[in-house]
Amino acid sequence: MTEHSQKKDINYAPWERVFDKVLTPFEEFIHRQTTSGLLLMICAIIALFLANGPFAQTYQDIIKTYIGITFGDWKLKMSLHHWVNDGLMVLFFFVVGLELKRELLVGELAKPRNAILPIAAAVGGMVVPALIYFAINPTGDTAIGWGIPMATDIAFAIGALALLASRVPKALITFLVALAIVDDLGAVLVIAVFYTETIAFGPLAIAGGLFGALIILNMSGIRNAVPYFIISIFLWYFMLLSGVHATIAGVLGALTVPALPKYNPARFSRDVKDLMARFRASYESNTDKKVMTNAELRAVVQTLANKVQSVQSPLQRLEHGWHMPVAYLVIPIFALVNAGIPLEFGSLTTTLSHPVVMGVSLGLILGKFIGITGASWLVIKFGIADLPKDTRFTQIAGVSLLAGIGFTMSIFVAQLGFAEREDLLLMAKTGILFASLLAGVSGVTWLYLVSKKPAES
Repeated sequence: MTEHSQKKDINYAPWERVFDKVLTPFEEFIHRQTTSGLLLMICAIIALFLANGPFAQTYQDIIKTYIGITFGDWKLKMSLHHWVNDGLMVLFFFVVGLELKRELLVGELAKPRNAILPIAAAVGGMVVPALIYFAINPTGDTAIGWGIPMATDIAFAIGALALLASRVPKALITFLVALAIVDDLGAVLVIAVFYTETIAFGPLAIAGGLFGALIILNMSGIRNAVPYFIISIFLWYFMLLSGVHATIAGVLGALTVPALPKYNPARFSRDVKDLMARFRASYESNTDKKVMTNAELRAVVQTLANKVQSVQSPLQRLEHGWHMPVAYLVIPIFALVNAGIPLEFGSLTTTLSHPVVMGVSLGLILGKFIGITGASWLVIKFGIADLPKDTRFTQIAGVSLLAGIGFTMSIFVAQLGFAEREDLLLMAKTGILFASLLAGVSGVTWLYLVSKKPAES
């Protein structure tokens, strides 16, 4: 079949060809790995401008505006800032949970030998930064911030590494993804255990019952996402009332999403072959060639669509479906609301010497580097794990610098730790921004210098 005849088989709306020429480059840009990190950076810069420019007061007034939902005598009212951090971010944690489950089932973390290195690196990259922070802030109100430098921002870190995609092996990117996912799991556990002040056991018990209901749905073979979505909303609400951070509901909901498809590939292949035979027979035997008006063609196409959906697991469909909304909407909104830090350049030296800023900065930069590199060296030295394929240890060290980009999760933990201390929260955010910038630049530079293009190696 010629290219010309193929084009004749495609129906175009009046302006579709023109829009395709405009949208295709944009779609390619959107799907690049670097775009999410770039968008996050742009939103952080916008937030900094709003917090330090002529609209500073308006910016603060907007994020502190209270928004509520009322139904009869029942009401739920929070500031826009809290709606983003406690509500919208549950979608981010939902995707984190989906990614974690996939990695444990079929990804790098599914094979014990492959999983040891990123797990050990992630643990080292969480423990050492926390110890460095705690050494600088052992007592007082600042001590609670020890969890802030433990986290790695997966969007920023992967985006930065993707800039060097032509110079680094794919296995190195996979290593960073697995490390960041384990890191996220550690951050979730830290939030749940250490950043929960008071627990209301009644709502927590109800939340536990709802989590049990989600498990029952999974065990019963329910693959429709709607029941999981409805129950997860109530799970989020009762987690919010319990005192345990509500975003944990996103991870719990994700872990119950079925990972088994309805049909296996062999069954799907047979069914598709039969359906296509029916489609061809109906198409050739009827004068009506349009799917819209031919009931037989329409029925076959609908059945085929159902089969395509059934051969994919709900876990696979939801992770694919929610990745872009979270990466290009949820996280940028979080950055707009949380990265607005008033900067006093005249007192910058004093600010950078503040114990919280020093603890966060040194934890993210030195702590991540020492923890990840040190833990990786130990497990490789003792033969417990192997270097990823085509990867040198100097590249692992470069990735450990990139892991010091803490942004999203670090700011999230800072919000929890210093919720009642605006001054300390400001210091923590300043440290996060400073460290993330330095870690990103130093990590990319290091990897650029120690990595060669494939043609040169």
